[in-house]
Amino acid sequence: MDINTFYAVVGFMLAAYAVIGNDSVQTLGTFIASNIRVVKWYWLWLGASAVLVFTLVYGWIINDGDISYGRLDKIPEVDIQWYHAAAPAVLVLLTRVGIPVSTTFLVLSVFASTVVLEKVLVKSIVGYGLAAVVAYVFWMVLAHFLNEKFNLVKREHRNYWRVFQWASTGFLWFSWLSHDMANIAVFAPRDMPLEILIGVIIVLCGWLAYIFKTSGGKIQQIVLEKTGARFMRSATIIDLIYAFLLLYFKELNNIPMSTTWVFVGLLTGRELAIATVHRADYHFGYVFPLVGKDFVKMMVGLGISVAMVLAIHYLFDPSMAE
Repeated sequence: MDINTFYAVVGFMLAAYAVIGNDSVQTLGTFIASNIRVVKWYWLWLGASAVLVFTLVYGWIINDGDISYGRLDKIPEVDIQWYHAAAPAVLVLLTRVGIPVSTTFLVLSVFASTVVLEKVLVKSIVGYGLAAVVAYVFWMVLAHFLNEKFNLVKREHRNYWRVFQWASTGFLWFSWLSHDMANIAVFAPRDMPLEILIGVIIVLCGWLAYIFKTSGGKIQQIVLEKTGARFMRSATIIDLIYAFLLLYFKELNNIPMSTTWVFVGLLTGRELAIATVHRADYHFGYVFPLVGKDFVKMMVGLGISVAMVLAIHYLFDPSMAE
């Protein structure tokens, strides 16, 4: 094994854990929160793993061995250096302290030029704003019919909602994987052989098992703090709106973006809408510190990401800054 291959393997292993560990809060967080007390973690893991395997194999077949679903088209394939592998290592550290840093900024952008990085940032900002607006309008209407501060689903209806939630989570998980798999696939060959695909599936399912076993990890707190996120009905609605937003941005163009920012924007708009409708018992004095804390963490993660990316571009590989 040459040194570049070694860096590629290390980078892949770290990215696989960091991407799933950091971003599980977006796609699987509400699923874990609302099911972990009534369903064994390994059944949840098996369901998520089935969707993962389908997504990777389907993408591998239709894209001639490329599991990134075309998200790496504007990012050239390069020999992996130590600083490429260092990016997901930093992401692992940030994940351990619960900072929702964008994996796209920190992992994928170290391979891209500053021009592509600027486009990724602009698309992510638009994603945050659009998600917040869509969520605010949607939950302004929904909050007049449902009070998500309480789990008011009738007992005889809960099995139907659980089936609906599993289906919506599978849809969201597929939509998210087709976006963010690029952050892991960038360390692998673009025309991936079958044996490497099998290895990738085994590694990702292994990390996924760890995430479910630990109930989402520390980053899961972002979901648990939000109104009604533990309730099946609320989790199902959140997942569906988020999945449709990701599909919209996927079809918009093949520029990668921060799905973390879209998710935080969605939760922000939702909390503000619920507080607007239920002002009598849910004050803005509670909401603003909650969403503000998420935004500050997001900015800290962005600052670290940009600083690291610029250091790599201008100190270690100046050609990428062009």
